[in-house]
Amino acid sequence: MAYYLWLIRFLSNPQCKTFLIASFSTFTTLKEGKTTAPAITTKPKTITFSRIFQELTHHQAQNPGKQAHARLIVSGFKPTIFVSNCLIQLYIKCSNLKSALKVFDKMPQRDVVSWNALIFGYAARGEMGIARTLFEAMPERDVISWNSLLSGYLLVGDCAKAIDVFVEMGRLSGMVDNRSFAVALKVCSILEDGDFGVQLHCFAMKMGFDKDVVTGSALVDMYAKCKKLDDSVSLFNRMSERNWVSWNTVIAGCVQNYKFIEALKLFKIMQKIGVGVSQSTYASILRSCAALSNLKLGTQLHAHALKTDFEMDVIVGTATLDMYAKCNNMSDAQKVFNSLPNRGLQSYNAIIVGYAQNGQGVEALQLFRLLQKSGLGFNEITLSGAFSACAVIAGYLEGLQVHGLAIKSNLWSNICVANSILDMYGKCQDVIEACHVFDEMERRDAVSWNAIIAVQAQNGNEEETLFYFISMLHAIMEPDEFTYGSVLKACAGQQALNYGMQIHSRIIKSGMGSNLFVGSALIDMYCKCGMVEEAKKILNRTEERDVVSWNAIISGFSGAKRSEDAQKFFSYMLKMGVKPDDFTYATLLDTCGNLATVGLGMQLHAQIIKQEMQSDVYISSTLVDMYSKCGNVQDSRIMFEKSPKRDFVTWNAMICGYAHHGLGEEALKVFENMELENVKPNHATFISVLRACAHIGLVEKGLHYFNVMLSDYSLHPQLEHYSCMVDILGRSGQLDKALKLIQEMPFEADDVIWRTLLSICKIHGNVEVAEEAASSLLQLDPQDSSTYILLSNIYADAGMWDKLSYTRRLMRQNKVRKEPGCSWIGVNDKVHTFLVRDKDHPKCEEIYEKLGLLIGEMKWRGCASDVNYEKVEEHESQDGSSSCICNP
Repeated sequence: MAYYLWLIRFLSNPQCKTFLIASFSTFTTLKEGKTTAPAITTKPKTITFSRIFQELTHHQAQNPGKQAHARLIVSGFKPTIFVSNCLIQLYIKCSNLKSALKVFDKMPQRDVVSWNALIFGYAARGEMGIARTLFEAMPERDVISWNSLLSGYLLVGDCAKAIDVFVEMGRLSGMVDNRSFAVALKVCSILEDGDFGVQLHCFAMKMGFDKDVVTGSALVDMYAKCKKLDDSVSLFNRMSERNWVSWNTVIAGCVQNYKFIEALKLFKIMQKIGVGVSQSTYASILRSCAALSNLKLGTQLHAHALKTDFEMDVIVGTATLDMYAKCNNMSDAQKVFNSLPNRGLQSYNAIIVGYAQNGQGVEALQLFRLLQKSGLGFNEITLSGAFSACAVIAGYLEGLQVHGLAIKSNLWSNICVANSILDMYGKCQDVIEACHVFDEMERRDAVSWNAIIAVQAQNGNEEETLFYFISMLHAIMEPDEFTYGSVLKACAGQQALNYGMQIHSRIIKSGMGSNLFVGSALIDMYCKCGMVEEAKKILNRTEERDVVSWNAIISGFSGAKRSEDAQKFFSYMLKMGVKPDDFTYATLLDTCGNLATVGLGMQLHAQIIKQEMQSDVYISSTLVDMYSKCGNVQDSRIMFEKSPKRDFVTWNAMICGYAHHGLGEEALKVFENMELENVKPNHATFISVLRACAHIGLVEKGLHYFNVMLSDYSLHPQLEHYSCMVDILGRSGQLDKALKLIQEMPFEADDVIWRTLLSICKIHGNVEVAEEAASSLLQLDPQDSSTYILLSNIYADAGMWDKLSYTRRLMRQNKVRKEPGCSWIGVNDKVHTFLVRDKDHPKCEEIYEKLGLLIGEMKWRGCASDVNYEKVEEHESQDGSSSCICNP
């Protein structure tokens, strides 16, 4: 009777209520006399305890289980092996191995189930020493015993011992089932050991397990993980029976091997034949959409998940928000994140990394702080996302704080985190700290080397970039496309053609010559090193050309002052169906400014408006510059006023445009407005400002701005600024002060500054200073024809014919020839280029006839100064010269 009272009280436990009511019914049936008296005292207790323990095991209800165990002891009931096994299973399921072992030790008799239960429990906890000891002590083993040991070694990552167990299992016992093959094939997948996987496949075929759906699914997974996707898909297609696990495995295999479209096709077939969808299915196909940046399909799959009641599933929700983030739709990613009922660490990681990758570092760091408050902790992925966010906003102080957190958590040594720290310091321009982090790394992978090489390249340290590249090769680390991209950028910056060609040779040997990214970097390097024709050859050899490749060659021609060729290649690019981007348009607008082809510039402007790119600050600045260089200052001003965002480049373009056209007062007014807008000027700004002062003769104001550079903006004057000051002083007639300024400069004068002084001497007829300037110029470049010509013209103006003749003789002795002048004009969308004395044009006779008429009319109207030409020609003829250096 006491037993029944305990059972009634036990019914009050909600975890067991349903099942115990059924048990109580059993007792009621027995009480009503449907069995004999002895059965009431023995069999009912046996049935009740075993079933109670089984039900509690299902619910993992340890406390009620302990109460039932206590009642069993108090009642004096001697449990059978089956009851004891049920009790052991209960304690193992509740992770109480200590109590399970006590029950096991007190059992007077044990069967194979008793041993297997305990081995499984210790193996599941990763305590393989005890599990192995129990396994060795077993009097008799079955396939479950072996599988428990095999699974345990897989769980702790000891793949070598797992393989040994499987081999021993097959050799000694011969008891291998589909579970054994599944675990062994999982080991092959982890090791990516395809050869051993093939052997297991043969063994499975020999034992007839290749037709089994569990073994077949494991084989499909193994081949996919071992980078043998074709074999995986082929095996899947030959499977006589497939379940949702098989479909999920082959879809996941396609995704893991970057065959995203194939994965989506398989998912479509899977839906047609009515196979159910699981968490892993959605995770795989949403990852495919993320990789393909297919927002439309991703949105449809999101709707599909909602329709199949996966709305509240954390795994599917995390995959969905990751898809939106990878498709640059952070607003929807945030909505999915907000709707998740239980946000795990993976959900936070996905949204933080998503914001960082989309350039929204502030939002990423805000969520990182929210994660810290949530108590979920963080891992290496979280920290990598936080460091990326700091890099995006160049948040040096924030990066230091996250670095301190990484050190405190001992995650700083994780290679993924260390690489992110490297990148963060590089983007924050702290190269020294980045090098310290790199030097302290215990292990370095290709990403580590790429990161330190990129840090040096991004900060303009070309020599250090090449040094680390050579160190990487010495470390027997194979460079990849990102390595070559950074190193070729360094070669381009240094114009180190020899290094660049050696690296090009290594690229060809490595088989990466056809890589799009590397090809674009090679084109850029050769263009920057003045080898434009070689760059053309690389482009022609490239089978697939994207917008980056075309941009590289177009900007290369533009940088080499071959604007016509840049525009031709732009036409080829359009014929190939490649869509230009903002960089393409900016480069082309620059060439229009160089050639003064305003018609083409206006067409490009129209295309920019059509593509809705006019709000881009880079393009708007280039438009301001293009219209200015084409002589259309009014449209340049309109573009400046319409610019939604103005950075210092936009302001500089407007100031430079006014200064270039001699509108000094307007230029200075724009500069004053720039200061009012709190836009910090740079060196280029002050070059334009000083040129404006030179054009309108503001000597004192020019000196003021020259001094303000250092005092107010901490900008040390460069050679260009000194050249402007020489121009300002020279135009005002203060040639001696200009010469003194050059002599007192903190660095050596270049040819530009001496030529500026020499040109001013021509205006003021100062022979003495002109001779000193010309002497300095000829020391820098004895073959510079413009120096001889300028000095000769100064001598001609001063009537110093002897010195003029001497200069002419010196020019002939040094075999110096005047570079021919060049001009061009656009007629009917075609640019016509002319050189001095050029007779290659098809209409040259008509052109020279018209030119002769124009020169004659100019002389008749007094528009050409004939006196100096006649004097030069007279003295040249006395010297025996056949031509005149002052010929128009």
